[in-house]
Amino acid sequence: MRRIRFWGTRGSLPVALTAHDVRRKVASALRDASGRAFASDGEIDAYVDGLAFDVAGTYGGHTSCVEIETGDADYVVCDLGSGLRPFGQAAIARHGPASPQTYHLFVSHLHWDHIMGLPFFTPAYIPGNRVIFYGAHTGLESALRRQMEPPSFPVPFSTFGASISFVHLEPGRPHDVAGMRVTLKRQNHAGDSYGYRFEKNGRTVIYSTDSEHKLADSDESAGFADFFRDADVVIFDAMYSLAEATSVKADWGHSSNIVGVELCQLARAKHLCMFHHEPALDDAAISRVLAETRRFEEITRTGTPLKVSTAYDGLEIRL
Repeated sequence: MRRIRFWGTRGSLPVALTAHDVRRKVASALRDASGRAFASDGEIDAYVDGLAFDVAGTYGGHTSCVEIETGDADYVVCDLGSGLRPFGQAAIARHGPASPQTYHLFVSHLHWDHIMGLPFFTPAYIPGNRVIFYGAHTGLESALRRQMEPPSFPVPFSTFGASISFVHLEPGRPHDVAGMRVTLKRQNHAGDSYGYRFEKNGRTVIYSTDSEHKLADSDESAGFADFFRDADVVIFDAMYSLAEATSVKADWGHSSNIVGVELCQLARAKHLCMFHHEPALDDAAISRVLAETRRFEEITRTGTPLKVSTAYDGLEIRL
């Protein structure tokens, strides 16, 4: 495996920057630039590059969609959130619409924010392409077809021109898929969700979203630590703060930044990437969570440092 690309990182529903959000970012940048003079566009670019990410950029608003570049020609994608649309457009731009491609699409669960991008996935409409869906839910195919039935959507599933197939993956045992060793683990979430462990050429990527962890259950924690064991990157549902996850939003099916650190430390993972951001949080709030999480990792560290980052639409992680 070579790299991970994030096309959608929000949870529950897509969100967008508002005019107020953009104005606030511009005002913050101008206040910081007070008294400065820029002699060239290059100096302006250098100044912008030095701004905090939540001022100069955005974590984005698309729902879950993550590409894993394996080194082979086929595409590998986790979840079909609204980020699947820009991923599809980028894939076509790389090869052109006339070059047949194979897409391996792994689905964590069937809630709408994780499948809503499929009707807008252009490669599925192109004859010659192959689109293969993988998951542990027996109702995967029916769920994807149902969201494209009237009155929900005007274009039926049968309109897809690509070759479409479905593969059921049994949790708890390894499968050979697209040149990778793939293992699934059932997670605590309404309707069940499944985490994925992808292994190839000595690299391991964990995709674990929509999973609630009960801190008092040591056996469960040990099981997930084993599932995350020695991973190069753990993409982890850190939607809530620890206080939210254990009080007002207990049993809502999501986890926290603190639990992510603790599980990755137990597992001796190398990199925790927080994911599935709460749609109510703006860029500044997500940046504060990142700073707090890095501080928590630092003060609880007992061995090799755990790298902590926050996913955003457009982020690439090299493996």
